[in-house]
Amino acid sequence: MLKQLALAGVLAAAGTFLMWPGQPSGRLVRTYGDLATAGRVAVVVPGADTTVATFDHGTKRPGGAARALMAEAARLAPGERLAVVAWLGYDSPPTLSIGVVTHDAADAGAAELRRTVADLRTRTAAPIVLLCHSYGSVLCAKAAAAGLPVTDLAVFGSPGLDVPSADALPPRVWAGLGDNDWIRFVPKTKIGPLGFGADPMSPGFGARVFEAGPGGHSDYFSPGTPSLRNLTMIALGRWDRVTS
Repeated sequence: MLKQLALAGVLAAAGTFLMWPGQPSGRLVRTYGDLATAGRVAVVVPGADTTVATFDHGTKRPGGAARALMAEAARLAPGERLAVVAWLGYDSPPTLSIGVVTHDAADAGAAELRRTVADLRTRTAAPIVLLCHSYGSVLCAKAAAAGLPVTDLAVFGSPGLDVPSADALPPRVWAGLGDNDWIRFVPKTKIGPLGFGADPMSPGFGARVFEAGPGGHSDYFSPGTPSLRNLTMIALGRWDRVTS
């Protein structure tokens, strides 16, 4: 606990925490930018193997990803006011566990994400976009399926969304996959409680596919990549500048 509190003190110097009553100590939600004046808001939702201790470990993790997104937005559209929420509001399952191919963590996390978005809606009227990596994409789809006040859902490195097509989700759906992302070899199927069904990258799914470049599974927010550029354009609502 002392280690977590010490880490939180370091993180607080670089961002603002969003807290709610009863939030578990293993969760962390942090904003970059000013929600009160933001013209757009992006929420970064991580996948497996993400903890408070690794939250800020480079662009592979939500804290570093949020900073990379802010920097790219400042470079590409300096007049835009973007706020980014780095969200670890759930118990991210380990990659090497049964939890990563089942729905339990996603179901619980979806309820918490809905709670966060509702809280954001009391703080800003700006459009909200979800940027969801790997197992986090399952969580985001579950949160959005019943209706959520977000305009876009961008998924990348996704194992599937547990819906038959993009039409089953109210937001505009985007999907990207790096050329060297190992998740392309994971079967996109569902057998009983295991797996998440259709591949959001398949033409029949109906998502808007964006270029992700040659990166691997955790490289989507790396500076200089097509994936970071396109995720930034989606976050800013510049859909005409997204490359496929």
